[in-house]
Amino acid sequence: MSEAVVTKGDTQPGAHDALVVLKDVNKHFGALHVLQDIDLTIVRGEVVVVIGPSGSGKSTLCRAINRLETIDSGEIAIDGKALPAEGRELAALRADVGMVFQSFNLFAHKTVLQNVTLGQIKVRKKDKKAAEERARSLLDRVGVADQADKYPAQLSGGQQQRVAIARALAMDPKVMLFDEPTSALDPEMINEVLEVMQQLARDGMTMAVVTHEMGFARSAANRVVFMADGRIVEETTPDQFFSNPRSDRARDFLSKILRH
Repeated sequence: MSEAVVTKGDTQPGAHDALVVLKDVNKHFGALHVLQDIDLTIVRGEVVVVIGPSGSGKSTLCRAINRLETIDSGEIAIDGKALPAEGRELAALRADVGMVFQSFNLFAHKTVLQNVTLGQIKVRKKDKKAAEERARSLLDRVGVADQADKYPAQLSGGQQQRVAIARALAMDPKVMLFDEPTSALDPEMINEVLEVMQQLARDGMTMAVVTHEMGFARSAANRVVFMADGRIVEETTPDQFFSNPRSDRARDFLSKILRH
């Protein structure tokens, strides 16, 4: 597989800049081989967008990075440390890997503010006042500061997803994973979430994003990873991928989605 390509700045990053490393990762669901010999390195500050047809293994890849899905073989390391199997080490690692899902996964019985402070207090051991200050600052950053005392059910889908992003950011993660973060949203809410993600990218957050939003892939990604049938078929810059994809699979995929 090709080395990481970073278009921000001129320097080619060294191995010490590698934040997420997958080597020869395989995963089966029964007879289905959903991840096949995956090699992928994401460096600090890089935004990698993973795209491909449904069933290509994108979400499984994303979920494997923080062990929501176990793998059958291969290695995954975050910031130089191998992914622990379970227990306290895994919980600590998960705190370093922010995750934003398709469904918002907020605690329905807790207010927006409580949703964003809970992990800080329980996992990061912050005191309540500091956690609330950080939460309010992040809710302001994602544009929902005025919703702090409401419950998730009182918010639109777009607002809930922005709260979910704030909750992940509150843990000061080293990397943020987004698994189809806009696919459950109405069209008019998609942009308000993508704008928050664009800003995170500009701020230098390391991100791996599984998405169908090609506009986001074009404008925010340093690298596009195209998957099909459980394999990485090609990885390159957005310009290269959208203007001149190398594989028939990618050309076929783009012709279908860019027609709409």
